[in-house]
Amino acid sequence: MDRLTPLLQTRLFGITVGEYGLAFLFILAGYLLRWVLTLLIRRGKRLAERSRHPYDDAILAALERPLGTAAVLAGLWAAFSALPLPTEPVNIARFIQGLLRAGFIIAGAWFLVLLTDRMAAVMTERAKKTETLLDDQLIPIGRNTLRIFFIIIGGAGVVQEMGYSVTSLLAGLGIGGMAVALASRDTLANLFGSVVIFIDRPFHVGDWVEIGDLEGTVEEVGLRVTRIRTFANSLITLPNATLTTTAIQNWSRMRKRRIKTTIGLTYDTTPEQMEAAVEGIREVLRADPRIHQDFFLVNFTGFGAYSLDILLYCFTVTTAWAEHLQVRQELLLAIYRKLEELGLEIAFPTQTVHIAKEDGAGKTALPGEPKAMGRELPG
Repeated sequence: MDRLTPLLQTRLFGITVGEYGLAFLFILAGYLLRWVLTLLIRRGKRLAERSRHPYDDAILAALERPLGTAAVLAGLWAAFSALPLPTEPVNIARFIQGLLRAGFIIAGAWFLVLLTDRMAAVMTERAKKTETLLDDQLIPIGRNTLRIFFIIIGGAGVVQEMGYSVTSLLAGLGIGGMAVALASRDTLANLFGSVVIFIDRPFHVGDWVEIGDLEGTVEEVGLRVTRIRTFANSLITLPNATLTTTAIQNWSRMRKRRIKTTIGLTYDTTPEQMEAAVEGIREVLRADPRIHQDFFLVNFTGFGAYSLDILLYCFTVTTAWAEHLQVRQELLLAIYRKLEELGLEIAFPTQTVHIAKEDGAGKTALPGEPKAMGRELPG
């Protein structure tokens, strides 16, 4: 022990070897504390998995990494406190303590941001089980708002610990307030747009919408932008400000889906057969419970270029696109079979050519017939 005393009192850069050793032990203790805390939290996670409440899992998951970082910072704090660092010409001890305090603030803000994300994930899963879509839309907005708030508070705390006055910085921003206002005009417009979307609720997350040339499913409504997944599986990001001045067609809000088509019968169809065809199609519609019975139209509407036209106008009960197409297909096939039972044929584009043989030169064309023009070629 007597031999170690001179060694421990040996000075390097004004600090004894013993003080260096003590600082090293404090740092080692900080890492050891992080390891112990990590083990305890992981064991707590296994216990929390048995409970019915998912919030304790979220808290422990958010706490693990920031708490471990704080343990290491505590070890560094104790280590540097054990070292007699110089105060002149620069107060190194105060500078390092400021950095470590800033680290604690960052770890705290980090924990709050992670906790916000974990809680939002739990609430999102619960919101999927509710009938209302309002909570699905509010949760991402609340999550992003809290994240921004905690980051700003953490940043302000770090700036304060680095020796700058947050109040003075805010006052300095007031000098360039006009420039900041102009630069943030689009951001404020997008924030206002998100408020309008929240109040008017033209769509919800999961709705099928058409906005201009864009068509797809709403995936997320944020504070600044709305994300839409197109049917080509690409993700489109739209500023919320544009949505307040653009026509939005929400296909998911349809109460029923329309079928409108024209059925053409051949011109050899008699008036009696036409009446039977119209009534037969109406019977097909009445017999199908997937068609809205409160309103539909089946009428002979005109003489087409190559067909006698029947208008079919009705609505399916379902609004889902795939189900609607299936109902439409089965309905048209039933009408097709009905027309075959009546001995009627579906028309298709045709031309009828009438050839008249002239008895002699100079024959006069009948009314409505085209007159031939030309000259006789020498034989």
